Amino acid sequence: MNLTGVLFFPVTPFGPDGRLAGDVLAEHIAAGLRHGPGGVFVACGTGEFSALSEAEHARAVQIATATVAGRVPVVAGAGGPLGAALAQARAAREAGADGLLLMPPYLAKGPRGGYLEYVRAVAAVGLPIIVYARDAVVLEPEDVQDLAEIPGVVGLKDGIGDIDRIQRIVLAARPGFTFFNGLPTAELTMPAYRAIGVTLYSSAAFAFAPEIALAFLNGHDRLLTEFYAPLVRLRSRVPGYAVSLVKAGVRLRGLDVGPVRPPLTDLSPDHLDELDGLIKTGLSLL
Repeated sequence: MNLTGVLFFPVTPFGPDGRLAGDVLAEHIAAGLRHGPGGVFVACGTGEFSALSEAEHARAVQIATATVAGRVPVVAGAGGPLGAALAQARAAREAGADGLLLMPPYLAKGPRGGYLEYVRAVAAVGLPIIVYARDAVVLEPEDVQDLAEIPGVVGLKDGIGDIDRIQRIVLAARPGFTFFNGLPTAELTMPAYRAIGVTLYSSAAFAFAPEIALAFLNGHDRLLTEFYAPLVRLRSRVPGYAVSLVKAGVRLRGLDVGPVRPPLTDLSPDHLDELDGLIKTGLSLL
């Protein structure tokens, strides 16, 4: 699974009836593909993974693989309770996904060996796995070494942001193991990650402003101070805005992807106006 450049995490659109809007999801992914992402991560955090039923998850992955049609890797979210993670992994395999982004287990936090067995069980489904380190999954270098020995575990998405820890993990990892920065609005922290050898990152901004995301990738440094830093300040005002901002941004750019599902909340009118202004500022810098 060869991941390069900007990694695209599409939102999951919902229609007026509250159901998954498959045609809108296909349109959203197709629009992103025109800007050349290095991979499409469907039904993951930005795609409101935790709010999807197993049937909705399976449908979203089917739509993504059909729309992408082999042009770039498609990675599906899986995780939470072990039974759900296994069902999601099997559905992703049947849909033709290229890999899984493995979310943390639900609530229960067992000893180190228990998490390894959780990963091993999902890996047995047969798709390559990128482990997502965040929340309860805080890994040490030796943990990642053990995970890398599990057949099918190919990488780590870091959502912790402890540079000392991730540097030690990168130094201890086997050659060819994939790392990428998975912090919300990862562009803001990429100078630090690049300095320790991690060049891949997930781009929330790509979902609603791919032009800005690609300009930043290609070295447009003013975007860091005039777009991304203010975006992070706005994101930090309300829990859950890391997803809500993205979905609002997609709507502001002209595609009706509907609201977020509870427990997330949509932007207040003032915050929506502020986001609109930030997008216009970012685009004006290109």
